[in-house]
Amino acid sequence: MTAASSRRPRRLICLVGFMGCGKTTVGRRLAQRLGWYFVDLDAEIVRQAGTSITRIFQEKGEPAFRELEHEVLRRVLGRAQESEQSLILALGGGTIAQERNLRLVRAAEATLIWLDCPVEELLKRCAGVNDRPLFRDEDSFRKLYAQRLPYYQQADYRVDSTATQDEIVERIVALDLIERVR
Repeated sequence: MTAASSRRPRRLICLVGFMGCGKTTVGRRLAQRLGWYFVDLDAEIVRQAGTSITRIFQEKGEPAFRELEHEVLRRVLGRAQESEQSLILALGGGTIAQERNLRLVRAAEATLIWLDCPVEELLKRCAGVNDRPLFRDEDSFRKLYAQRLPYYQQADYRVDSTATQDEIVERIVALDLIERVR
């Protein structure tokens, strides 16, 4: 038996999409349904930085945030590979719009699932939210969405995220790409 054949298959799914599409909520529910671990990259960044993402943007700027995001992503993916744990990872809205992060995710052999939601619905979901540093007004929101859309479209699968969270989870499970933990 070779070392490669003795390794358990890694199971890693990354949820991608624009702010408000449901990555965190759907990710938690999907992980619970499958018996997998769940990590929200933004929450992990906040935990490791000891401060909010908004504050990182205000005090250090977006480039510093993107550097931290890359390092935290590298660590999370590394831990998942080392432990061979099954993991649902909710990425930040701009994570894969950074080429080096997309390369990390691809190198980890993650399955990318885009939670697609029309920009009008995203605007409704994010209205009144004040903890998203890149959501200043409707015009900037739409421009940012348009900039990131080509990156989301590179995902392995697209799932419409306008349904209920449970329906979205079922749609992902129906893709039949998930090996359940028993």
